[in-house]
Amino acid sequence: MVQSISRIRSFARSPFLWGIVAVALMVAGGQLALSDVSNTGQVAATAVATVGPRADEPILPLPTVVPVDPAKVRLGRRLFYDRRLSRNDSVSCASCHDMAKGGADGRKFARGWNGALIEINTPTVLNSSLNPTKFWDGRARTLEAQIDGPVQSRVEMGSTWEQVLGKLSKDDVLAKAFRAVYHDGLTVANIKDAIATFERSLITPNARFDRYLRGDDTAITADEKAGYQLFKSLGCVACHQGRNVGGNVFQKFGVIDDYYRDRVVLSKDMGRYNVTGRYEDRHVFRVPSLRNVELTAPYFHDGSVGTLEEAVQIMAWYQLGQAIEGDQVSKIVAFLKTLTGSIPEGS
Repeated sequence: MVQSISRIRSFARSPFLWGIVAVALMVAGGQLALSDVSNTGQVAATAVATVGPRADEPILPLPTVVPVDPAKVRLGRRLFYDRRLSRNDSVSCASCHDMAKGGADGRKFARGWNGALIEINTPTVLNSSLNPTKFWDGRARTLEAQIDGPVQSRVEMGSTWEQVLGKLSKDDVLAKAFRAVYHDGLTVANIKDAIATFERSLITPNARFDRYLRGDDTAITADEKAGYQLFKSLGCVACHQGRNVGGNVFQKFGVIDDYYRDRVVLSKDMGRYNVTGRYEDRHVFRVPSLRNVELTAPYFHDGSVGTLEEAVQIMAWYQLGQAIEGDQVSKIVAFLKTLTGSIPEGS
């Protein structure tokens, strides 16, 4: 058994293996990143990125311009911050998705409309249109479908669309604003479309690493470049690639070692299994994007890790069989911090 594990770890560390996987996923990622489809069936405009001089890298730069309808964005932003979407008018989408905290909330677990813990770490809403599936378990394929989840969750917002529409319909100013943008005015479908359009505008361009990818060799330091080379050579890039540096594939948490060996396994730890019921999907999750990752602690679906350094070490061991420390960790973390981009104005 020990020899088998050793061989697996040796294979997992093979640059040849990860080179093949990274190239395959880069191609797949380029396709999957276009999978967030709106109600009209059109691919979200945010999925188009400008490729720079380093187009052969497994990571691609984010778009600098997002061609979405500004009127819908303004409506969607109003609703994103509107607490009337919750049962008792106590929480809004922004209660869990704080732009100043990287589109997450800085907490291990958020609290819902009645103060109960949601019990799974809040994923970032920033750049979420580039993820072909939503939630940790990937149970929604579009932003519109994702919005159904928290609004109707007994723990999160505790509401129904009938209740939400009833409250918002009494707001003459909001109803008038909807009639000016949508021919059929204020409807559930249009509420979801407006929020989703706002969320599609939440792309964070101009990260230093994106500038580097576009040809500015001075945008990142020597240590950050070394961290990126480690990120690739260790195999991290096999799952964290494409425009969103992740978000476009599923992976088991604990590929090489058992992350749950000394833990009490809860329903949330089952991941994709809760959606498909397939044994092979136990502990499988949508790989999170690493965009703006320095802002989104604590980390993992269980919010169990408070620092980026510890998260890097845990991922290296459980996913790649690599025990890294010191200088290697520091350089990878330095690279990850170059992925912090510009939060859109007015968000």
